[in-house]
Amino acid sequence: MSFSHIGFERGEDGIAVLTISRPEKLNALNREVLAELGEALAECAQSTEIRGIIITGAGEKAFVAGADIAELGGLSAVELQEFSSFGQAVFQRLDSMGKPSLAAINGYALGGGLELAMSCTLRIASENARMGLPEVKLGLIPGYGATQRLPRLVGPARALELLLTGETVEAAEAQRIGLVNHVVPQAELLAFSRSLLLKILANAPVAIRAVMRIAAKGGELDLDSESIAFSLAGVTRDAQEGISAFLEKRKPVFTGK
Repeated sequence: MSFSHIGFERGEDGIAVLTISRPEKLNALNREVLAELGEALAECAQSTEIRGIIITGAGEKAFVAGADIAELGGLSAVELQEFSSFGQAVFQRLDSMGKPSLAAINGYALGGGLELAMSCTLRIASENARMGLPEVKLGLIPGYGATQRLPRLVGPARALELLLTGETVEAAEAQRIGLVNHVVPQAELLAFSRSLLLKILANAPVAIRAVMRIAAKGGELDLDSESIAFSLAGVTRDAQEGISAFLEKRKPVFTGK
């Protein structure tokens, strides 16, 4: 499948790299880009060969500079809600597919761009990256999930400050508050992201899916839910292989079953 605004590279290591490419608009998300991203994510979810995903932006200036504001003018309340719901559904695929995803933030990640990054499992930023949610400066609020995802990442007080001021933060500050996991030089961004993702993918696929599913619920679940997931993971073939390999002092061979 080919796309106009999404680069889709499949690696032999099981990693797909999706590159948002709309350089004339700093990779801003319009309806067409979101639709293509949704199709690309659906293909990743269905593929048995793709085990993890890296999302980045074309060029060195921007990951995704935000949603395309030109599409919002003159829309009715019903149309605005549909606009928001469409983007939320695309981003939610990252949460629900059960495959780890990394946002390689290579520049500006503003508004919808930061919301896309927060929808990924982890975030790696280049040293020149800047992040923020400037919607209030336009009389708007985030519509692709930031009001819910940001407090889970940085805590409610810091999230409210960012949401209410609309200010941007540099990469180092984003790492300090927990918005991104690592900050690396621009030239090393994709290599570092791939290396980290491969460390994750070396583990049991069933366990990875279980951890992501439970952790994504945040404080919504009690510890009994973790115990149930623990027991279900513990009877899989991967768990038995992992235990046997540990006792036998060898590297485990996981099959995802």
